[in-house]
Amino acid sequence: MSVEEASWSVEDQEAGYTLPAKFFYDDAIFQQEKTKIFFKSWHLVGHVNELREPGTFLTHEIFEQSIILVAGRDGKLRAFHNVCQHRGNRLVESRRGKVAMLTCAYHAWTYSLDGCLRGASQTQNVAGFDKDKHGLKPVKVEVFAGFVYINLDPDAKSIADMAPGAEAQIRRHIPDLDRLTLLQEVDVPVAANWKVIQENSIEGYHFDQSGPAHKQLVRLIDFAGYTLTPHGDWWTYIGPTKPGATEAYGLPLAGATWQSSGFFNFGLWPNATLYVFPYADVVGTFIMMPTGPETSMLRFGYYGIEGRPLPDVTKACIRWMNEDLGPEDIKLNVSNQKGLRSFGFERGRYIIGEGFENRSEHLVKHFHKLCYDAIRS
Repeated sequence: MSVEEASWSVEDQEAGYTLPAKFFYDDAIFQQEKTKIFFKSWHLVGHVNELREPGTFLTHEIFEQSIILVAGRDGKLRAFHNVCQHRGNRLVESRRGKVAMLTCAYHAWTYSLDGCLRGASQTQNVAGFDKDKHGLKPVKVEVFAGFVYINLDPDAKSIADMAPGAEAQIRRHIPDLDRLTLLQEVDVPVAANWKVIQENSIEGYHFDQSGPAHKQLVRLIDFAGYTLTPHGDWWTYIGPTKPGATEAYGLPLAGATWQSSGFFNFGLWPNATLYVFPYADVVGTFIMMPTGPETSMLRFGYYGIEGRPLPDVTKACIRWMNEDLGPEDIKLNVSNQKGLRSFGFERGRYIIGEGFENRSEHLVKHFHKLCYDAIRS
């Protein structure tokens, strides 16, 4: 199916029908998402505190594109395409680390932390060779709400312009945002389209309908006050805790500390989420990284508060997310992906209506519209 043939009519949208199933497995549509969404969007790489010392670096992959984000000796963060300018060898393979210089393992071309070429063997004997013309190619970088993002589109508008008011709201719910330190990072491959995974995270309809881990979360959240709010290119889903809680994740709350007593999630188009779970002194990042039309890599990051011992309740929460809630959601993602291939399914029906906004799928519809408009632009 060509992209021109891929259609989600205005009539279907207004009637409450979902994005057609082919949008979740067709390769031509996926290639359009790759170029029109992911090569033009902001990507969360890590927290700014991971890059405090000169030479510390993080790498991030957007399909075949690898980017290196590095802290300079002048205190500035810079991002570059992770490729030597000699013959195209990748400079760095590891996800994070620290270097004095960036040196290619093939022919030892060496770059300073600001991307300038400093050493290249035998080039002094090449007529007209100018080191200044062979520095690393820069990539747009921005710090937003304590986290560092990159964008392959040099003309992309800033996140602050893209998400006005978002940072203030994030800071209201995550008071220690600037004191975070990485505790753990986990990458999990999932046999599902990235949109299937995103949909699952932005609706409350399944919370008390699916597995035991979701039912456990429901016992902590007062769903009468649960809200899912679209703000254009960003969104939130927020839930206060049920009054009178004395334990969470199998442990008593007495003596524990936490970032927020509530459930707070901030999503930035297209695939990044920051969140805090009830009664846990940890900030999570959740990134859906597509690897194919029907495959993704999920990156879970957990950040604690620098200098503050991790409460047992928080340790239990991280364990619960890794061993219970995460696998339960992934099982749903994979099952959903399989079903979308069925000859018996063409499109679904949003559950949207008055009086049950806390379990509504209006945020899923908003997300679908962002995806569709991006590839049809």
